[in-house]
Amino acid sequence: MQDIHDNILISDEPGSDPLTWMDDIIGHINSASRYIALLAAWIATCGSLFMSEVLLWTPCVLCWYQRILMYPLVLILPIGILRRDRELHWYVLPLSLFGMGISLYHYLLVKTNLFPSPPCNASIPCTIEYLNVLGFINVPFLCLIAFLIISVMVFGSALGQADEVDELEGLSARSGVSVRSLIAVMAIIVTVIGVFVLWGVQIRG
Repeated sequence: MQDIHDNILISDEPGSDPLTWMDDIIGHINSASRYIALLAAWIATCGSLFMSEVLLWTPCVLCWYQRILMYPLVLILPIGILRRDRELHWYVLPLSLFGMGISLYHYLLVKTNLFPSPPCNASIPCTIEYLNVLGFINVPFLCLIAFLIISVMVFGSALGQADEVDELEGLSARSGVSVRSLIAVMAIIVTVIGVFVLWGVQIRG
Protein backbone atom coordinates (compact mmCIF):
# COMPACT_ATOMS: atom_id res chain seq x y z
CA MET A 1 0.00 0.00 0.00
CA GLN A 2 2.86 2.36 0.78
CA ASP A 3 4.36 1.78 -2.70
CA ILE A 4 1.04 2.57 -4.35
CA HIS A 5 0.70 5.74 -2.27
CA ASP A 6 4.26 6.82 -3.23
CA ASN A 7 3.52 6.25 -6.92
CA ILE A 8 0.42 8.42 -6.67
CA LEU A 9 2.44 11.21 -5.04
CA ILE A 10 5.13 10.97 -7.72
CA SER A 11 2.57 11.12 -10.52
CA ASP A 12 1.11 14.27 -9.00
CA GLU A 13 4.43 16.11 -8.96
CA PRO A 14 4.77 19.07 -11.39
CA GLY A 15 6.45 18.11 -14.65
CA SER A 16 5.76 14.38 -14.28
CA ASP A 17 3.14 14.55 -17.05
CA PRO A 18 4.92 13.73 -20.34
CA LEU A 19 2.82 16.38 -22.07
CA THR A 20 3.84 19.15 -19.68
CA TRP A 21 7.11 19.89 -21.45
CA MET A 22 5.23 20.14 -24.76
CA ASP A 23 2.85 22.65 -23.19
CA ASP A 24 5.84 24.62 -21.94
CA ILE A 25 7.42 24.68 -25.41
CA ILE A 26 4.16 25.75 -27.02
CA GLY A 27 3.78 28.45 -24.38
CA HIS A 28 7.27 29.80 -25.03
CA ILE A 29 6.71 29.80 -28.80
CA ASN A 30 3.38 31.56 -28.37
CA SER A 31 4.93 34.25 -26.15
CA ALA A 32 7.61 34.84 -28.79
CA SER A 33 5.37 34.37 -31.84
CA ARG A 34 5.21 38.03 -32.80
CA TYR A 35 8.98 38.36 -32.53
CA ILE A 36 9.42 35.26 -34.72
CA ALA A 37 7.10 36.85 -37.29
CA LEU A 38 9.12 40.07 -37.10
CA LEU A 39 12.36 38.13 -37.61
CA ALA A 40 10.92 36.34 -40.66
CA ALA A 41 9.70 39.61 -42.18
CA TRP A 42 13.05 41.35 -41.77
CA ILE A 43 15.03 38.38 -43.08
CA ALA A 44 12.76 38.17 -46.14
CA THR A 45 12.97 41.92 -46.77
CA CYS A 46 16.73 42.19 -46.33
CA GLY A 47 17.18 38.97 -48.27
CA SER A 48 15.24 40.29 -51.24
CA LEU A 49 17.25 43.52 -51.25
CA PHE A 50 20.44 41.50 -50.93
CA MET A 51 19.50 39.46 -54.00
CA SER A 52 18.71 42.49 -56.14
CA GLU A 53 21.33 44.97 -54.89
CA VAL A 54 24.29 42.70 -54.10
CA LEU A 55 23.78 39.61 -56.26
CA LEU A 56 22.18 41.78 -58.97
CA TRP A 57 19.25 39.41 -59.52
CA THR A 58 16.62 41.53 -61.25
CA PRO A 59 13.18 40.78 -59.74
CA CYS A 60 10.33 39.78 -62.01
CA VAL A 61 6.78 41.16 -61.84
CA LEU A 62 5.59 38.46 -59.42
CA CYS A 63 8.65 39.08 -57.25
CA TRP A 64 7.64 42.72 -56.99
CA TYR A 65 4.10 41.75 -55.97
CA GLN A 66 5.53 39.66 -53.14
CA ARG A 67 7.83 42.49 -52.10
CA ILE A 68 4.92 44.93 -52.03
CA LEU A 69 3.12 42.62 -49.59
CA MET A 70 6.20 41.85 -47.47
CA TYR A 71 7.82 45.25 -47.05
CA PRO A 72 4.98 46.91 -45.05
CA LEU A 73 5.20 44.10 -42.49
CA VAL A 74 8.65 45.24 -41.32
CA LEU A 75 6.94 48.37 -39.96
CA ILE A 76 3.51 47.02 -39.04
CA LEU A 77 4.88 44.20 -36.88
CA PRO A 78 7.26 46.22 -34.66
CA ILE A 79 4.67 48.96 -34.16
CA GLY A 80 2.07 46.35 -33.19
CA ILE A 81 4.51 44.64 -30.83
CA LEU A 82 5.52 47.85 -29.08
CA ARG A 83 1.90 49.01 -28.76
CA ARG A 84 0.79 45.52 -27.60
CA ASP A 85 -1.90 45.79 -30.24
CA ARG A 86 -4.43 42.98 -29.81
CA GLU A 87 -5.75 43.66 -33.32
CA LEU A 88 -2.37 43.21 -35.01
CA HIS A 89 -3.48 40.06 -36.82
CA TRP A 90 -6.14 42.03 -38.69
CA TYR A 91 -3.40 44.17 -40.27
CA VAL A 92 -0.86 41.41 -40.87
CA LEU A 93 -2.82 38.37 -42.02
CA PRO A 94 -4.39 39.96 -45.14
CA LEU A 95 -0.89 40.80 -46.39
CA SER A 96 0.77 37.54 -45.37
CA LEU A 97 -2.01 35.24 -46.60
CA PHE A 98 -2.29 37.03 -49.93
CA GLY A 99 1.50 36.90 -50.17
CA MET A 100 1.39 33.14 -49.53
CA GLY A 101 -1.04 32.77 -52.43
CA ILE A 102 1.17 34.72 -54.83
CA SER A 103 4.32 32.89 -53.69
CA LEU A 104 2.66 29.50 -54.09
CA TYR A 105 1.41 30.46 -57.55
CA HIS A 106 4.88 31.71 -58.49
CA TYR A 107 6.51 28.54 -57.19
CA LEU A 108 4.13 26.25 -59.08
CA LEU A 109 4.55 28.41 -62.17
CA VAL A 110 8.31 27.80 -62.07
CA LYS A 111 8.28 24.15 -61.04
CA THR A 112 5.22 22.79 -62.89
CA ASN A 113 3.17 23.26 -66.03
CA LEU A 114 -0.11 23.79 -64.19
CA PHE A 115 -0.45 27.44 -65.17
CA PRO A 116 0.23 29.41 -68.36
CA SER A 117 2.93 32.02 -68.12
CA PRO A 118 1.58 35.44 -67.07
CA PRO A 119 2.34 38.57 -69.10
CA CYS A 120 5.67 39.38 -67.43
CA ASN A 121 8.50 41.52 -68.67
CA ALA A 122 10.07 39.82 -71.68
CA SER A 123 13.60 40.49 -70.41
CA ILE A 124 12.80 39.08 -66.95
CA PRO A 125 10.29 36.24 -67.29
CA CYS A 126 8.42 35.13 -64.17
CA THR A 127 9.72 31.61 -64.71
CA ILE A 128 13.35 32.66 -64.30
CA GLU A 129 15.10 30.69 -61.58
CA TYR A 130 18.11 32.38 -60.00
CA LEU A 131 18.32 29.85 -57.18
CA ASN A 132 17.73 26.10 -57.19
CA VAL A 133 18.87 24.18 -54.11
CA LEU A 134 18.09 20.47 -53.79
CA GLY A 135 15.79 20.74 -56.76
CA PHE A 136 12.95 22.51 -54.92
CA ILE A 137 14.30 25.47 -52.95
CA ASN A 138 14.14 28.66 -54.99
CA VAL A 139 13.31 32.32 -54.36
CA PRO A 140 9.48 31.92 -54.46
CA PHE A 141 9.81 28.95 -52.08
CA LEU A 142 11.80 31.03 -49.57
CA CYS A 143 9.24 33.81 -49.82
CA LEU A 144 6.42 31.30 -49.32
CA ILE A 145 8.10 29.99 -46.17
CA ALA A 146 8.50 33.53 -44.82
CA PHE A 147 4.84 34.38 -45.41
CA LEU A 148 3.84 31.03 -43.89
CA ILE A 149 5.89 31.63 -40.73
CA ILE A 150 4.46 35.12 -40.34
CA SER A 151 0.89 33.89 -40.84
CA VAL A 152 1.19 30.98 -38.42
CA MET A 153 2.96 33.02 -35.73
CA VAL A 154 0.54 35.95 -35.89
CA PHE A 155 -2.48 33.65 -35.99
CA GLY A 156 -1.12 31.70 -33.03
CA SER A 157 -0.54 34.94 -31.16
CA ALA A 158 -4.14 35.98 -31.80
CA LEU A 159 -5.44 32.67 -30.46
CA GLY A 160 -3.27 32.90 -27.36
CA GLN A 161 -4.33 36.41 -26.44
CA ALA A 162 -7.32 35.11 -24.53
CA ASP A 163 -4.89 33.64 -21.98
CA GLU A 164 -3.02 36.89 -21.38
CA VAL A 165 -3.26 38.49 -17.94
CA ASP A 166 -5.38 41.65 -17.99
CA GLU A 167 -3.25 43.23 -15.25
CA LEU A 168 -0.20 43.04 -17.49
CA GLU A 169 -2.08 44.85 -20.22
CA GLY A 170 -3.13 47.54 -17.78
CA LEU A 171 0.42 47.94 -16.50
CA SER A 172 1.70 48.27 -20.06
CA ALA A 173 -0.90 50.90 -20.85
CA ARG A 174 0.17 52.97 -17.85
CA SER A 175 3.91 52.60 -18.30
CA GLY A 176 4.04 53.04 -22.07
CA VAL A 177 6.27 50.99 -24.33
CA SER A 178 7.87 47.99 -22.65
CA VAL A 179 11.64 48.43 -22.48
CA ARG A 180 12.14 44.69 -22.91
CA SER A 181 9.97 44.66 -26.03
CA LEU A 182 11.81 47.67 -27.43
CA ILE A 183 15.19 46.02 -26.85
CA ALA A 184 14.02 42.76 -28.45
CA VAL A 185 12.60 44.53 -31.50
CA MET A 186 15.70 46.66 -32.01
CA ALA A 187 17.99 43.65 -31.50
CA ILE A 188 16.16 41.69 -34.20
CA ILE A 189 16.21 44.55 -36.70
CA VAL A 190 19.82 45.60 -36.10
CA THR A 191 21.09 42.00 -36.14
CA VAL A 192 19.38 41.09 -39.41
CA ILE A 193 20.48 44.29 -41.14
CA GLY A 194 24.01 43.89 -39.80
CA VAL A 195 24.33 40.30 -41.01
CA PHE A 196 23.21 41.14 -44.54
CA VAL A 197 25.34 44.28 -44.72
CA LEU A 198 28.47 42.40 -43.63
CA TRP A 199 27.65 39.59 -46.05
CA GLY A 200 27.18 42.07 -48.86
CA VAL A 201 30.43 43.86 -48.09
CA GLN A 202 32.25 40.55 -48.08
CA ILE A 203 30.84 39.60 -51.48
CA ARG A 204 31.20 42.96 -53.19
CA GLY A 205 34.54 43.74 -51.53
